[in-house]
Amino acid sequence: MTISNEDELLKLKEIGRIVANTLAAMGAALEPGITTAELDAIGRRLLEREGARSAPELCYDFPGATCISVNEEIAHGIPGQRRIEPGDLVNIDVSAEKDGFFSDTGASFAVEPVSKATQRLLRDGKRAMWTGIRQVGAGLPLANIGNAIGEFARKNRYTLVRNLASHGVGRSLHEEPKELATWPDRSERRKMQEGLVFTVEPFLSLGAEWAADGDDPWTLFSEPRAPTVQYEHTVVATRTGPLVLTLAA
Repeated sequence: MTISNEDELLKLKEIGRIVANTLAAMGAALEPGITTAELDAIGRRLLEREGARSAPELCYDFPGATCISVNEEIAHGIPGQRRIEPGDLVNIDVSAEKDGFFSDTGASFAVEPVSKATQRLLRDGKRAMWTGIRQVGAGLPLANIGNAIGEFARKNRYTLVRNLASHGVGRSLHEEPKELATWPDRSERRKMQEGLVFTVEPFLSLGAEWAADGDDPWTLFSEPRAPTVQYEHTVVATRTGPLVLTLAA
C-alpha cells in the first residue's frame, strides 16, 4: 500500500495504535503459569474492545487471535494449553484490521530467570530492528534495510533467519512489496516510494539461519535449534525518514 491521503494515514495510525497497545498488554500479562490460550484471550478481548479483528483469523483462518511462539518455536505458534515457565523465551505477534486497514507488530519477551546471553539477545533484537528502521525513507533502496541489519548481526556475532521476511501491509495483512529481506540480498533492486507501508521484522538468533516446519500447518521452528528473537514495527516511508505506526500510546 502507498498512502495517498490524510484519511488513510489516520486510519493506519489508529489500527497501529490498537495492535501496539494489545501487544504491550499481553507482554505485561506474561508470567509463569499462564497458558498461551489465556494470553491469546487477553489479546482478543483488547482487539474486540477497540472494534478490530484479528488479521490471522480474518485472512488465513488461523486458530487464534494472535501468534504466540515459545522457545524453539519462532513464528506462527498456535495458542493452546502450553503453560509458560520460568526461563521461557516468548514471541508475541499481533496483527489486526479495522475499517479496512491492517497493521502488524511483534516482540519477544523473557520470563525470568534467563541467562545473560538471552538478555543480550533481547536487547540486540530491538537494536537490529531499529537499525533497519533507520534506513527507511522515500526514494531510498529497500536493500539498505537488509544490508544494515546484516552488518549489525555480523559485527555482534549473531545469525539471521533468512526465510522469514518483512512485507507490505495496509489494505491486507501481506501485500506488495512482498519478501523484503532483513538480511543482505544482492538481488534486491526496488526503492521505497513515498507513502509506502511495510513491516521491518528481523529474526536475530544465536545460531539459527532458517525457519523449519513443525507437526502442525502453522508453527515454525528455529533451524538449527537456537534462541531466536523477533521485533516488528509497521512503518511508512516518508521524505523525512521512517514514520512508525505501531508505537504504544
